[in-house]
Amino acid sequence: MTRQGKPLVELRDISIAFGGIKAVDHVTIDLHPGEVVGLLGHNGAGKSTLIKCLSGAYQMDSGAIYINGEKAEIRNPRDARRYNIETIYQTLALADNLDAASNLFLGRELVTPLGFVDDAQMEAETRKIMGRLNPNFRKFKEPVKALSGGQRQSVAIARAVYFNAKILIMDEPTAALGPHETQMVAELIEELKAQGLGIFLIEHDIHNVMKLCDRASVMKNGQLVGTVDVKQVTDEDILGMIILGKTPDRGMV
Repeated sequence: MTRQGKPLVELRDISIAFGGIKAVDHVTIDLHPGEVVGLLGHNGAGKSTLIKCLSGAYQMDSGAIYINGEKAEIRNPRDARRYNIETIYQTLALADNLDAASNLFLGRELVTPLGFVDDAQMEAETRKIMGRLNPNFRKFKEPVKALSGGQRQSVAIARAVYFNAKILIMDEPTAALGPHETQMVAELIEELKAQGLGIFLIEHDIHNVMKLCDRASVMKNGQLVGTVDVKQVTDEDILGMIILGKTPDRGMV
């Protein structure tokens, strides 16, 4: 994709240390509307720690976060939501015994004028948002524990989008999914891009990054190796960045 205008998100010169050891060392990355940026690296590379300062789970020691060109103060997950940032965790944080609508509105239930939970309206709203994101979703009455992995991802994503997320952090969304379910998630991501959302995708699988992402930022030992346009590099180029910390001769952005 062609990136135009100001970034949706900028993480500028971020550093985070634990016990005097730098987990993230002066890292700068950005994200544009309608774009997916993959974050790769070995365990301990710093990618998850970096992105947790955007979700409000961790505090940075230095650096700055900008949302739509304005400096943002994110001290906790509530602050992140105020900036329309939502995180889709690998475990999805769904209530297994509740159906899709009850999960979508969990803790933010719609109520009738008399103050009762409005189950009918919540189901109607759930059907509406799922119709946009995953028209093939049909299991509105079943508890989410009965859904497939891809369908559960659909519910978690719908919850974020319904509450006006503009920036999504997705933690290995296709982990443990089969080919059909992985394709379902890929189609969801394409729909989110079309709606102008920006997505940070934390991944270990290079093939998923090549398939799902527009750019890939690789970290090693807490530092940014570089960011590449995935259409201009190969799997081997990215593997060299992860293992050797070596930037390729092409595709750097």
